[in-house]
Amino acid sequence: MKLAVVGGGSTYTPELIDGFARLRDTLPIEELVLVDPAADRLELVGGLARRIFAKQGHPGRIVTTSDVDAGVADADAVLLQLRVGGQAARQQDETWPLECGCVGQETTGAGGLAKALRTVPVVLDIAERVRRTNPDAWIIDFTNPVGIVTRALLQAGHKAVGLCNVAIGFQRKFAAHLGVDPSQVHLDHVGLNHLTWELGARLGGPDGENVLPKLLAEHGDAIAEDLHMPQAIVDRLGVVPSYYLRYYYQHDAVVRELRTKPSRAAEVAAMEEQLLKMYGDPALDEKPELLAKRGGAFYSEAAVDLAASLLGGGGSPYQVVNTHNNGTLPFLPDDAVIEVQATVDSSGATPLTVPSLDPLFSGLIANVTAYEDLALHAALHGGRDRVFKALLAHPLVGQYEYAEKLTDDLVAHNREHLAWA
Repeated sequence: MKLAVVGGGSTYTPELIDGFARLRDTLPIEELVLVDPAADRLELVGGLARRIFAKQGHPGRIVTTSDVDAGVADADAVLLQLRVGGQAARQQDETWPLECGCVGQETTGAGGLAKALRTVPVVLDIAERVRRTNPDAWIIDFTNPVGIVTRALLQAGHKAVGLCNVAIGFQRKFAAHLGVDPSQVHLDHVGLNHLTWELGARLGGPDGENVLPKLLAEHGDAIAEDLHMPQAIVDRLGVVPSYYLRYYYQHDAVVRELRTKPSRAAEVAAMEEQLLKMYGDPALDEKPELLAKRGGAFYSEAAVDLAASLLGGGGSPYQVVNTHNNGTLPFLPDDAVIEVQATVDSSGATPLTVPSLDPLFSGLIANVTAYEDLALHAALHGGRDRVFKALLAHPLVGQYEYAEKLTDDLVAHNREHLAWA
C-alpha cells in the first residue's frame, strides 16, 4: 500500500507518522511519500519520520519529494494538509478582520473566506494530478476550511472525504471522564465542519445509552473549560457545542479578547521554529511533547481509521467525516457537505440518520451552508462582487459596511494568491 501526504513538510506530520507507526496493523503502509515544496522543512520532517518508523520497527519506506506528480503517482490514498501562504497568511487572516470589529480566525468569518479563496484552486489542481496518475485513489482532506474544500473536491467529481479532529477529541475526552475505552463512545455529532454540536454520547454504538446528560451533570465545568465558554452556555443548550461555536455565541467578547493578546498564528509560528530545530536533532526518534500544543491532537488515529476503511481494511464501523448531505439534513441541499457520523467503506461515506434538529441549530447550519456555497463560488470564479456576497451572507459579518471594507482588505492582503485580483 502506498500513501502520499501533500503538505508533508508540515510540523503536524510527525503526529501522523507516529500514528502510522503505532497502528501499522490497521493500515499496513509499504511506502509513504511526503510531498512539499519547502525542501528545507521537508528534509527535517522526513528525517524524523524515518527515525520514528525505525524506532517502532515499521518496515515501510519513507520517501520525500517536492514533485507532486511523482509523489502521488500510484498512491492508494492521498492526504492533503496544506497551508497556502503559510503562517504569514494566517497571521493576516487573524488580524485585519479585527479592524472592523469582526472575529479574526483562520477557518471562519472573513479570515476563513480568505483561506478558502487561496486554497481551493491549489487543492483542485493537486486533485487533478492525482486523478491523472491514479483515478482510483482516495483523497482525504484535512486542509481547512475542510467543509468548503471537500465540497469543491466532490463537486469536481473526485473520490474525496473530509476529516477533522474535533469529534475524535470529544470522544477521547468524554471517554476519559467516563473511564471507558474511547471505542465505546459513539457521538451524535451533527453540523458542518467547525460548526457542530454533540447531541448525544452513546455507549457501545449508535443505539446505546445516551450518557451525555450524565457527563454534563458530573463534568460540565471541565467540558466548558475545554471549550473556553461559560458553563452556563453549555447548561442552557443541553448539548456540547464545538469550540468554534464560541465565535458565534460570544462574538464580541472574543473580539475583545483577540485584540488584547498575540495572535494564534504568532504563537504557532514561534512553536514551529522550535519544533523544526528539534526535528533536526538526529537523536530525536519520537514526536516531541511540544507538538501536542501545536494542534491536531488525535489526527493520526482519525486519519488511519478513515484510510483503512476507504481502502478496504479494518477501520471503525462508524466515523465522523465530511461528506455530501444527500438528504441527511432535509433542510440542506443534497450537495451540501456536512460533518456527521457515517459508515465508511471502499465505496465512500454514508451518513447515519440524524434526528430532527432544534431550529437553534438547524437555522445556523442553513445560514452557514449558504455562506459556504457563495464562498465556493467565489473561490472557483473569483471577482470582488462574489467575495462581497459571501461576506455579507456570513453570520459573523452580515452588515453592508463591514462586508465592503472586509472585501477590500481581503483582496489587498491576498493579491499574490488570487489569479483574478
